[in-house]
Amino acid sequence: MLRIISPGFQTTVQDAGRFHYGHLGVSPAGAADPVAFRLGNRLVDNPENTPVLEMTLLGGTFEFGSDVVIAVTGANCDPTLDHQPIPIWSSLTVRAGQTLQCRATREGARAYLCINGGIAVPKIMESAATHLQTGIGGWRGRALQKGDQLELGKGSHPLPFRARSVPKEQRTYLKNRALIKITRAPQSDFFTDRSLALLTAAPYLVSESSNRVGLRLQGAPIERGKTDELLTEGISVGAIQVPPDGQPILLFVEHPTTGGYPKMANVISADRCKVGQLKPRDEIQFQFVDLEEAIGLLREQERLLAQDAFIFA
Repeated sequence: MLRIISPGFQTTVQDAGRFHYGHLGVSPAGAADPVAFRLGNRLVDNPENTPVLEMTLLGGTFEFGSDVVIAVTGANCDPTLDHQPIPIWSSLTVRAGQTLQCRATREGARAYLCINGGIAVPKIMESAATHLQTGIGGWRGRALQKGDQLELGKGSHPLPFRARSVPKEQRTYLKNRALIKITRAPQSDFFTDRSLALLTAAPYLVSESSNRVGLRLQGAPIERGKTDELLTEGISVGAIQVPPDGQPILLFVEHPTTGGYPKMANVISADRCKVGQLKPRDEIQFQFVDLEEAIGLLREQERLLAQDAFIFA
């Protein structure tokens, strides 16, 4: 068992997400930073889609009921084990009765606690991901609370475990979050060239009203060239909508599956991990790329992740 001494601000069970259910009004949810999620599972010898704990802005405190291998990835939350600092992006063995404490995140919004064997929760619609808007998946469809006890999955790796860490090249790649690359979207022609240029001309501030549904951005208001009304249509993760006030909304992992605001751009797949680490008051800059470059950047990211060149202790 994993006992929750303190849950932090918003700690949930997440996997890669829940797909193929958009027609039922259920968006994917899943890990907001898919790269930190995948690397964390690799560090502890889990299949990449093994459920983990995602901590947002403020980490939790957890007591382990058995000997396990863990790794903390994503934003630096200054983790300690029995009050002794431990590194992030590295695996280590935890003994029964030891306590892990994670604090407020630095240089990012979300940290991941990955445990060999994962979190043993039932799958709903083929996924263990918590979808907070609908209250399904994860641990009772909600964020963790003090006193919760989560069953851990059966570990696949015998102890003792040889510790490993993510190499510097991959960590350096993940630190560059200020520039978000985007492509044009279905209603880009609703906006003038001036409006499209305005989106990339100056930074936007992430509003404090942002969450897993979407990031509300504050900056130069975007004006529409066309004022035609839209029929409600499907929405994808990463879509940038422009409501009547001209302040863009970047839709994220628990986005509504349909909407009627025009979409002027879409975040490329390779930069989803950057969006997952944005916190309130962060500044971001957008840059348009074409589809060919977007696909190339995703392939480059997959090549980097496929290296699996962990550093062993």
